[in-house]
Amino acid sequence: MQTTNTKRGQFTTKIGIIMASAGSAVGLGNIWRFPYETGENGGAAFILIYLACVLFIGMPIVISEFVIGRRGKVNTSGAFRVLAPGTPWYMVGMLGVLTGIIILGYYTVVAGWTLEYIMQAAIGGFAGKSPADFQSSFVEFSSHSFRPLLWLAIFMFMTHYIVVSGVEKGIERYSKIMMPMLLVIMLVLVGCSISLPGASKGLEFLLKPDFSKVDGSVLMSAMGQAFFSLSIGMGCLCTYSSYFKRDVNLARTALSVVSLDTLVAILAGLIIFPAAFSVNIQPDTGPSLIFVTLPNVFQQAFGSMPILSWVFSVMFYLLLSVAALTSTISLHEVVTAYLKEEFKISRKKAAWIVTLFCLGLGVIASLSLGEWEEAKVFGMSFFDFSDYITTKIMMPIGGILISVFVGWWMDKKDLKDEMMSSGELKKSFFKVFAFVLKYVVPLGIAILFINGMGWM
Repeated sequence: MQTTNTKRGQFTTKIGIIMASAGSAVGLGNIWRFPYETGENGGAAFILIYLACVLFIGMPIVISEFVIGRRGKVNTSGAFRVLAPGTPWYMVGMLGVLTGIIILGYYTVVAGWTLEYIMQAAIGGFAGKSPADFQSSFVEFSSHSFRPLLWLAIFMFMTHYIVVSGVEKGIERYSKIMMPMLLVIMLVLVGCSISLPGASKGLEFLLKPDFSKVDGSVLMSAMGQAFFSLSIGMGCLCTYSSYFKRDVNLARTALSVVSLDTLVAILAGLIIFPAAFSVNIQPDTGPSLIFVTLPNVFQQAFGSMPILSWVFSVMFYLLLSVAALTSTISLHEVVTAYLKEEFKISRKKAAWIVTLFCLGLGVIASLSLGEWEEAKVFGMSFFDFSDYITTKIMMPIGGILISVFVGWWMDKKDLKDEMMSSGELKKSFFKVFAFVLKYVVPLGIAILFINGMGWM
């Protein structure tokens, strides 16, 4: 069964589809989260496992979400209702909505940090500081009771404005401009980072695997990072694909999104780790890595040319902020579309509900790193707990259920019809995809999940 909703927005160009979908995937997950996950989990060995997860688990689920979204032509929960009426499958979509809400709540905390660093870069706040200074400055700022909340609110309302503007005039327009700019700046920064003294040790850490450090936790982290980075299991890709036109090649679009997403993650590693080893910062510093290391890159790479240091530091944090914005937009859109279509309210009203609720979650997440740090949830801060429960539990469960739904439940004629709608998909690819989705993906996720939870 397929529905058509002519009142819904649509992406108008193929490049807009790729940039918007990639923008949903590319963000802080690649540039902030991927480097510190790599640093905490052994470097190159983690990256190889991550790439395997992306190829054999992530890619099939991305295509599956595209199929569900475009076939249903409604929000992520509604799409399951359309494709499996009268069954509990809609709860998979509800899980995606809930995951998106939680992630948006703590994700915008980190997104807000990028605005603080844009300001610091713009006023010359990086000049003359040592690595230790940057470390202490970050700790002081992130645990402050007010400043992070101000930036959090600003970022949330920026997201709100674009979502209210709609699909074509908001999401697509901003994605088409900012994503290419981000890639150009990243390539320049890679050149700067690998030219620093001692950078070779960082490249070795990034490219030479040490499998002795691999355990169940590393496997789980790699899969969680793949899910987080690709925006799998949180309803983003399913919601965005509901705005796809009929002639969009879903497999090719998925390949473009996955390739661009992985490229950005690797480039982020090539920026961070050579610079980290150059200034003697441990690669397992954690979430603060990008806010401690990169200012040193700018200082050392352009020490004799202050104006270039200023330009590149401002531009990097500006574009990091934009990358974060493309992701917060997609997370916001998941919940906004759900409220709008399921409760028959206006886009504006739905967006306000999402903004205010997630702003409240963000305040709690931010304060849990400072004033409320003594309040723990299962031994973790609210910020860390939100990250753990979404990336390690909710998204893997969502991924399994999506693969089972498309691989086992969905009518194969409908699946083939969606995947071959552009007339460019080889039948042999479809057969391989169907097999991988039916057997490899759910089994792979289940093994990694059980292993990572310490049940094996």
